[in-house]
Amino acid sequence: MEVVWIAVAPIKGMALELVDEAQLTEAGIDGDRRFFLVDENDRLVNAKGLGMLQQIRPVYDEATRTLSLHMPNGPVVDGVVETNGELTVNFWGDPKPARVVIGPWSDAISDLAAKNLRLVEPADTAPDRGRSGATTLLSTGSLRALAQELGVDEVDGRRFRMHFGVDGVDAHAEDGWIGKRIAIGEAVVIPQGNVGRCAVTTQNPDSGRPDLDTLKALARYRGVMETTEPLPFGVHAAVAQPGRVRVGDAVSLA
Repeated sequence: MEVVWIAVAPIKGMALELVDEAQLTEAGIDGDRRFFLVDENDRLVNAKGLGMLQQIRPVYDEATRTLSLHMPNGPVVDGVVETNGELTVNFWGDPKPARVVIGPWSDAISDLAAKNLRLVEPADTAPDRGRSGATTLLSTGSLRALAQELGVDEVDGRRFRMHFGVDGVDAHAEDGWIGKRIAIGEAVVIPQGNVGRCAVTTQNPDSGRPDLDTLKALARYRGVMETTEPLPFGVHAAVAQPGRVRVGDAVSLA
């Protein structure tokens, strides 16, 4: 087994950045979901409600605190990130402290979305699932099985927004990794459960428009399974041993 992709999202809900290597820490991949968006009521906004956000490609440099947004209509909106003021965000029903990012980005995103949005930086950098779900894994075999169920040639793995793609294993073999120590590059992770799927996976990862009924397909051939979350596809994992992971690195039972 080997790593065939590494994906990060500097801004939650926007286009993924595919990288050759990443530092995996106990809190997740460095630079992943570094920022997110809120609406006028301080509620989390992501691609589930605004698929067009996936048309924006963010690039963030942690060392210089420089953020660039490559907008779908051509311009690049960039600058050095600064914050001013704090707020409490409704993050999937849970209050989460965040800092308001000042600069040109909120206006550019709001203009594109035709909706008043603000870019914020979490005060607590833990990912959505906490440290028990610091990272995620999906096999290419699972993607091939889903493509067969859908009757298409292939399914783009970016739809599922998983950190690591693993090749060289049977479809859904990752389900059997739950509770086991998995070596991936220099790191060791312990999958904690299945990742249940939502409407984001139906969206084309370039346009953000729904074009593939992944949920109905998962319900047909995965819906009767006993899993930790409904419509399972891939697993989320805690990081037992931080380390660097590169495309091409081996994946094995540790």
